[in-house]
Amino acid sequence: MAKVIAVNISEHKGTFKHPVDAVHVKIDHGIEGDAHAGNWHRQISLLAQESVDKMKALGVQDLTPGKFAENITTEGIELHTLPVGARLEIGDCLAEVTQIGKECHQHCQIYKQVGMCIMPTEGIFVKVLKEGDIRPGDPIRILPTA
Repeated sequence: MAKVIAVNISEHKGTFKHPVDAVHVKIDHGIEGDAHAGNWHRQISLLAQESVDKMKALGVQDLTPGKFAENITTEGIELHTLPVGARLEIGDCLAEVTQIGKECHQHCQIYKQVGMCIMPTEGIFVKVLKEGDIRPGDPIRILPTA
């Protein structure tokens, strides 16, 4: 079963995110208290623990949740294989995939250390369709498309 491993926020753009006990997500906004929230297509970022483990295998150390600036660290779901438009039920919230990967304009510390970063290819972005709370341990379910 796919689930949330960690929920992470940052107060400022360009910094690592840090794990918190729970987050509240709002329609047309994203995560309350997160620097990247707003009414745009990349309200919340997700990255699979399995993707993080690929970087660990390359020798990157200290990869705690949020080090790739992801809001939600997941387990048991291949996020980067989901199509844009896929809908995810995350705890009691509903989100829609709006983007797979992203261009890195400034290379992060991890890129500088090993010459690559996983977020640009395997991270995904969603917008909130139904608000609520998300916490570690919450199930993630891919909803069938109509």
